[in-house]
Amino acid sequence: MSYNRVALFGAVLLTISLFSCDMHYDYEVYQTSANGDKLAPMDSVTEEPSVVIKIGYDSAFQQITGFGGAFTESSAYLLNQMSPQNRDLILKAYFSAEGANYSLCRTHFNSCDFSLHPYSYDSVPGDTQLIHFSIDEDRDDLIPMIKSAQEMSENGFKLVASPWTAPPWMKDNNAWFGGKLLPEYYPTWALFFSKYAQAYRKEGIDIWAFTVENEPLGNNSNWESMHYTPEEMADFTKNHLAPQLLKDSLNIKLLMYDQNRGKELVEWAEALLNDTGLLPHIYGTAVHWYNSTYDYFPESLQRTHTLAPDKHIIETEGCIDAEIPHWQDDEWYWKKEATDWGWDWAEEENKHFHPKYVPAFRYARDIIGCMNNHVEGWIDWNMVLDDKGGPNHAKNWCIAPVLVKPETDEVYFTPLYYIMAHFSKFVRPGAYRLHWTASSDDLMVTHFMNSDDSSEVLVVLNTTNKPMTYRVVHDENSPVYRIDTKSLQTMIIRTKIDESPFISGQ
Repeated sequence: MSYNRVALFGAVLLTISLFSCDMHYDYEVYQTSANGDKLAPMDSVTEEPSVVIKIGYDSAFQQITGFGGAFTESSAYLLNQMSPQNRDLILKAYFSAEGANYSLCRTHFNSCDFSLHPYSYDSVPGDTQLIHFSIDEDRDDLIPMIKSAQEMSENGFKLVASPWTAPPWMKDNNAWFGGKLLPEYYPTWALFFSKYAQAYRKEGIDIWAFTVENEPLGNNSNWESMHYTPEEMADFTKNHLAPQLLKDSLNIKLLMYDQNRGKELVEWAEALLNDTGLLPHIYGTAVHWYNSTYDYFPESLQRTHTLAPDKHIIETEGCIDAEIPHWQDDEWYWKKEATDWGWDWAEEENKHFHPKYVPAFRYARDIIGCMNNHVEGWIDWNMVLDDKGGPNHAKNWCIAPVLVKPETDEVYFTPLYYIMAHFSKFVRPGAYRLHWTASSDDLMVTHFMNSDDSSEVLVVLNTTNKPMTYRVVHDENSPVYRIDTKSLQTMIIRTKIDESPFISGQ
């Protein structure tokens, strides 16, 4: 942590310690489960705890940036096909304080696989000054969705923007898929980032961070992509992109890599985070989850953090991929039936990373695992898709937490929406992750203290086939809660300080 973060967290702990003798706690617990609970309030029980959880207040880990999902052209297009009432229903569910209260989101610039067709903001070959640059493609759907979300959001949200590819005329293969950015167009591509940010700012939308390239290792050229080596990305960033943003007075953070955790992350982190010329220009590292359905690769996250402890790690994309959505079928999202791309296509030595899995567990396990290994933000992929898993011009079907049928104006909030809300609604930007220990490994746990009101947030996942009870040790009167089989709970702990005569002035 930086000095300011340490000072802020220290002030919170000092306040708590000063009044600890006059303090008691209020508990709220919400559960989403395979039994049908959806953020359902839970009461304490009189049973003995099977698991005891202790919190350490002597130190704090990373400070949280936020949780949220991605604005894609596909999602925005679908929203515009819905009735005004259902369009508002979905946006309020994601962005209002009463809903999931998303605080960190992502969008694409130029097209991506979840666009209606490939497009670029400047498709005129040789236009190195980008005279023909225009974001008009985004005005029908994408920009209105983002602006509507801004109106719904009481506290606002940070927005990360990512390119899938430069326009084909800047690339060595002159194609949307694959290929590399030609070195002579490095300055033009850097200017492209700047013009995009300035154009969006004129629309009232500020870009908080860029990832330099979505999935620079490629995706088998099935949809928009552009390849870099770590050295090429470092060169482009420190010698072109960062100077261009500085020249144009754009205080936008830069995130490197933006692909899967695991072996590749370590290779890229070793190359990028040991580059002393690059480090002053970047905010940190962006990661995805597609290398496994169950393994969150903690060693690779720990290594990335160790290489540059003052830099940041943000999960910028994850979804249930290679699946057609199951409509109005909550049970499926809690069953071990889903597969992903690796089920069919992973190399034989990596097949074990891609078994059949439980979609709800995949989300909850991954978020908890990331948080416990220095990740500061977690962004889901498409916020809205249709019941076919699109629209998607690459036929790369996926599942979103909210599904719609525009032809009948129907909306389905899948269990994945509620899994996301367990984190985004209660763990607010600026929260610190705290140390904890549990008497059993049967529950996955992560724990935070919100910096704005000092409330604590404990998230507990039970993936077993047996219900359990647990107690968070604060004092001798801490209540015990029951967590059902196949369920996720969020506990909010608020401190109440009794007013003594001295404090009240009597």
